[in-house]
Amino acid sequence: MASAHVCAPTVGFDLDMTLVDSRPGIRACFLELSARTGVYVDADLAVTRLGPPLADELGNWFPAEQVPAMADLYRSLYPSIAIEATTAMAGAREAVAAVRAAGGRAIVVTAKYTPNAKLHVEHLGLDPDAVIGDLWAEQKAEALREHGASVYVGDHLGDVRGARTAGALSVAVATGPCSAQELAEAGADVVLADLTEFPAWFAGCYRPARA
Repeated sequence: MASAHVCAPTVGFDLDMTLVDSRPGIRACFLELSARTGVYVDADLAVTRLGPPLADELGNWFPAEQVPAMADLYRSLYPSIAIEATTAMAGAREAVAAVRAAGGRAIVVTAKYTPNAKLHVEHLGLDPDAVIGDLWAEQKAEALREHGASVYVGDHLGDVRGARTAGALSVAVATGPCSAQELAEAGADVVLADLTEFPAWFAGCYRPARA
């Protein structure tokens, strides 16, 4: 194995199905949206394809002209419905800690509405150095470049595209809607089963900072 890097890295992490399992909360939020509007939303189907922006999913259920208002309503419902129901993914805290142990910075770059993304990480005590929301796929490269991220970790093909656009190492976890094979075929540099494998992989690339 090549010698570990000495420089402290900045590592970006996706949120939904990478750091947090937001499916129960998002499902409940879609059910409440459906109840309030009288429009059927298949919440069980919706949570199988998390990753793209909210408007993309709402477009499957509401006319295009109603999507902005429905997105506003959904986001207003979200804090009281989805935050408590969301849990940290296995290995999430350890992954962030591994970056910190190397003297690096851990940031969250997500398509989720920024205020709600911040509520998730605060509630779960993930404590990233920055949370940047409202960015999807190639758009994520904007934040990754701005923060000097050399690694981006995500569960979706869009996350792979974002990392590659930013010139960052794409580390994929097969915990979301995309299989390990799909992630690899999309160009992920590293594919892990889940974040529990991240610290060992990361230790092989970056030495922990000395006290």
